[in-house]
Amino acid sequence: MRPEDNICCRYAIGRKLGQGGFGAVYEGTRLADGQKVAVKFVKKTKHTECISIPDHPEPLPKEVALTILANKGPVMDIIKLLDWQDQQDFYVMVLERFSHSMDVSRLVERNGGSIDENFARLIMWGATLAADVCCRRGVYHGDIKLENLLIDFNNLEVKLIDFGCGDLLTESAYTRFCGTMMYCPPEYRMKGEFHGKPATVWTLGILLFRMLCGYFPDTFDLYRINMNTWYKPGLTEDCCHLICSLLQQKPERRPDLERIVYHEWF
Repeated sequence: MRPEDNICCRYAIGRKLGQGGFGAVYEGTRLADGQKVAVKFVKKTKHTECISIPDHPEPLPKEVALTILANKGPVMDIIKLLDWQDQQDFYVMVLERFSHSMDVSRLVERNGGSIDENFARLIMWGATLAADVCCRRGVYHGDIKLENLLIDFNNLEVKLIDFGCGDLLTESAYTRFCGTMMYCPPEYRMKGEFHGKPATVWTLGILLFRMLCGYFPDTFDLYRINMNTWYKPGLTEDCCHLICSLLQQKPERRPDLERIVYHEWF
């Protein structure tokens, strides 16, 4: 690759925003127009998987392909991929960045470990819409959690980020869980397999519980939830009902994503 063809020549790279197992994210500015962006460098390994998607003649790194698929059509609640490039040892993704934003994990911790129901409703609404859009477009995100949700304080929009643990959504069961273990559905722990949509619903339930309670549900919480007797003082009945429905141990007892969007709590 000629130096002038390198994607990094089109952006001014600033400070590091985050670091993961296989890469790092930096703030950047597009030189052509000054637009603020986030530049993600992901190290390729022998396990880096490429997949084929419509309208792209060559297989793409899976994270790139899933982000493109999730953004295929109008969407408000998923981070936009603005540019990308495959290099010898890395692939580079250029994503939208907001001038005044924060991931929900940092937001919750700055608030003492939990947030109130009204604020949680706003975040949960964005996360649920994003999860529903992903599934409708054939994408299983695989790692919906506090750290992978950004809130833009300019308009209070929530954005789902980081498709690095994702996969194409299938009707068949997955036999490998790549996300964060605290969000892992119980059917995988018990049987070694899970289905994408019910697992996504479980993840949303863990997300909501963690935001409101300040900790992850323990065995007794999950027992009461499964019996539909769980409640937390200060939360509305509709909120407690939603948590109980999302965190049912048997996946067939959890609601469809489409039904969650129309739940009374919202």
